[in-house]
Amino acid sequence: MENIIIKPILTEKMADLGEKLNRYGFEVKTDANKIQIKKAVESAYSVSVKAVNTMKQGGGKRKMKYTNQGVSFQRTRLFKKAIVTLVPGNTIDLSVGA
Repeated sequence: MENIIIKPILTEKMADLGEKLNRYGFEVKTDANKIQIKKAVESAYSVSVKAVNTMKQGGGKRKMKYTNQGVSFQRTRLFKKAIVTLVPGNTIDLSVGA
């Protein structure tokens, strides 16, 4: 199985969710489904996953940029985010790699 998890999401909001609700966020490949994400998190961090929620973000908003050749438009990067809820008693320490 190829690497599905690209990187963990390390923000204040995700840290707060990790402490209060035992949820952690990961940026994953856009073609990965919930079952693949669950197996990848369980094997990478040796924890038990209770639920997986996914969402796609970006990809549609346009930014206008002024260049020497004129005005050009850029779209924001499309990525998939997975919010993983763990079974009570399991935790993931994401600050070790940072």
